[in-house]
Order: sequence, then structure tokens, then C-alpha cells
Amino acid sequence: MRAITLIASATEIVCALGLEGVLVGRSHECDYPHSVRKLPVITEPSIDVGGTSADIDRRVREAARDAVSIYRVDDALLAALNPDVLITQTQCEVCAVSLKDVEAALARRIGLAPRLVSLNPNSLGDLRADIRRVAAALGAPMNGEELVASLDDRMDRAAARAKGLPRRTVVVVEWMDPIMSAGNWTPTLVARAGGDELFGVAGRHSGTMAWDELQKADPEVLIVAPCGFDIARARGDLSALAGRPGFSELRAVREGRAYVADGNAFFNRPGPRVVETLEGLVEMIHPGIPGFGRKGEVYEPL
Repeated sequence: MRAITLIASATEIVCALGLEGVLVGRSHECDYPHSVRKLPVITEPSIDVGGTSADIDRRVREAARDAVSIYRVDDALLAALNPDVLITQTQCEVCAVSLKDVEAALARRIGLAPRLVSLNPNSLGDLRADIRRVAAALGAPMNGEELVASLDDRMDRAAARAKGLPRRTVVVVEWMDPIMSAGNWTPTLVARAGGDELFGVAGRHSGTMAWDELQKADPEVLIVAPCGFDIARARGDLSALAGRPGFSELRAVREGRAYVADGNAFFNRPGPRVVETLEGLVEMIHPGIPGFGRKGEVYEPL
């Protein structure tokens, strides 16, 4: 069995299934566990991914307007690696290589016909289904059942830490310019951690909000976790949000429950580390309780 993963969460799923040995290639964003970094990289961004939130948003919109794909697939390397299974996604064409990019690369290589596994994780339930789908495609369905059961048990134990504590209003910011709220699986994680997400809707894609809407909502907890940004990069662009008038008057900021989080590795990556994301949320929403040691890894105080 030879497999290539073109989305970071899928790489983590394969490794958590105990099947890292089948991997023969990866996308440029697949970086965990560290051992996968030795694998050949068959994708690259076709736009400049540096700069501020506003810069990236503008480039993405321009690419969409011009019908240009955001990523390129090295179809010659893909053919040379000759995978039996190719794992990609249909959930978001901005987050990772899309199914249509893969199909176009395969079309350029007549005779290459790996099994395509396309993930679409809009919710925690979808994540469970994706784990089972990957495990089945790699010939290890029981590994999938065991991994799902393990993740559910760990999340139940994390959620139990918040049981009986006062619920707090929460806003998770997934992009800073324009401001976007985190949707998909994040509102469910927030709810399990003892919070009520004020803008994001479980199972739906992230939506935009106006600054005055965020001010009016005045959440008790504010978490800034930009998609694709680690903590250091998010801090580097934080003025896009914190520089807005009235930011320091937000209740979350005044009361010390404002945080910057690793959106790249945790909040925006629907893989096995959703457990660590949930544990970090419990700590952020309920500071002062016995935690899980996720400060500095998943998040830092603003």
C-alpha cells in the first residue's frame, strides 16, 4: 500500500491510525508528526502566502475572481510516486489542495488511477466519518474504530472538567481582516468546553462579521486563532484586530480572558488534535481550574 496525503489533517489521521509507513508523499502543509517532513512534497501554493491577513485575503479573492487555483500539484512527482491511495478534501479550496486540483493532475497523467479519498469535515461527526473512511481505504477499518473511540473518550474527559462551571459567551476569530468567526466543528468544541459561541454556527462555514457587531456582542472570552497562522504569526498581525478603536474596552480584554491561539495546528485542523484544542478551550474559558497544560502550546494570553 502506497498513500499520499494532500491535507495536513489527513496526514495526522494516517499516523494516528498507526499507518505512517504507507505514506510516500505529502503536501507542503503536512508538518506533523515531525517524522513526515522527510517525505517528498508534491504541492506548493500558487499565490504569495506571506504578509498580513488583509494581503492574503486580497490575493485569495483575486485568484477566485480569475478562476486560478491557489495550489499547484507536481503531477510528474505524483506519477513517479505512483500511489494506490490519494487523500485530499472538498471542504475548503483555500485551506488545502482541492479535489478538482487532484483530478486535473491525474488527467494530465493518463494511466495513473489511485483510489481517491476526499474528506469533507464540517463537524465533529464528519471528522469521525473521515477517520473511518481513511482507515477503510488503507485496509485497516478496526484501527479507525479504535481511534474514534479513543478520541471520544478523551474529549468526554476534557468536557467533564467544565461540567457544572458557569458558562461564558465566546467569540473565536478565525480571520482578522476581514473579521471572520470560526464555524464548522469549533462551536461544538466551544460548547463542550462550557462556552456559548456567539457568531459561529456548528456545521457551517465561517462567516464574516463587522467590528461593531463584535463590540456589541462584547464576549466574555475572545480567542484569536487565524486559519493557517501559528501563535507567533498571529501575534505579528494582531494589530489588524487589536488596533481597532475600542478593542481594549472589550470585556474579554479587560477581564483577562482574551487569547491568541494556534489556528494552523489546532483550531483549523480537523484531525486527532481536536482533543488538544478542546482541552485548550476548557482552560481559556475557565482560567484558574486545574488544566491540561495547553498554555504555550495551543494558546497564550493576549
